[in-house]
Amino acid sequence: MRTLIAGSILASGAAFAVPASAADIGACLITKTDINPFFVKMKEGATAEAEKLGIRLSSYAGKVDGDHESQVNAVETCIANGAKGILITASDTSAITDVVKRARDRGILVIALDTPLDPVDAADATFATDNFEAGRLIGAWAKASVEDPENAKIAMLDLNESQPTVGVLRDQGFLEGFGIDTADKSRWGDETDPRVVGHEVTQGNEEGGLRAMENLLLQDPEINVVYTINEPAAAGAYEALQSAGRAGDVLIVSVDGGCPGVKNVQDGVIGATSQQYPLDMARLGIQAIAKFAETGEKPKASEGLDFTNTGVNLVTDKPVDGVPSISVAEGLDRCWG
Repeated sequence: MRTLIAGSILASGAAFAVPASAADIGACLITKTDINPFFVKMKEGATAEAEKLGIRLSSYAGKVDGDHESQVNAVETCIANGAKGILITASDTSAITDVVKRARDRGILVIALDTPLDPVDAADATFATDNFEAGRLIGAWAKASVEDPENAKIAMLDLNESQPTVGVLRDQGFLEGFGIDTADKSRWGDETDPRVVGHEVTQGNEEGGLRAMENLLLQDPEINVVYTINEPAAAGAYEALQSAGRAGDVLIVSVDGGCPGVKNVQDGVIGATSQQYPLDMARLGIQAIAKFAETGEKPKASEGLDFTNTGVNLVTDKPVDGVPSISVAEGLDRCWG
């Protein structure tokens, strides 16, 4: 089994079987940042569903990806305010568990969105992309698309040093898809395959991707495959490769499926990306809080998994045999941001 700044208060009519006192139900959404389009769309989904169901929603975000203390403070505020449920994408998936336990001990439903906690059962439920599968898809596609995969030189552009679960799952999924022994699947960086040039962290943003790519090119200027944790990091990597005169020679793959990222696939900046659906994660999370408030029932995981799978599709206009994918046109129809 795979383990995968306060906002406005909202109220409206309901179109869902919720208690008459739905307006008394408070919910919190805590994201890593409020800048990344992925979390912007997540907030959109939560806001719209909260309005529909008449739930009061407060939204919080870290100043940057990795801002753990702001997330701890947000959880504590939600506890103090009597929230019925908390939706969280944790920056530090293991360190956050202490304050999450305090919330759960107070009878608050805690649902991890996108990024499973470590351990996964530290939350009541997880609504997420199958991040390992998202990584595996781009790894398998890259292996089938690059010339001479047995002698590839691979740069791994990860999230941050704390190795949150989402970063580990995507990284290890990519390596497995490419046919590389991952050693301990619970962390990245311990593989011994000489094709992996190295790992650098990006903080999930363009500036970090640029810096990480520059560092890895110093280690090996002949890198020809680049794994990136997300599409902003991929954009930064491409900029570094352009400056080095290597942009046309290197295959970049990524995960997210935001509209700017899918357009970068269309333009040839990214070869393929795995598209996830953050609006659905948040929408389903708000529904789960409403149901919990009414019945006390907690969400159940998808069959064979320890989380609720909200879907993933590989987006590329260069499909390969044995790796299911959707076209860029379809990806643009379903993208966000």
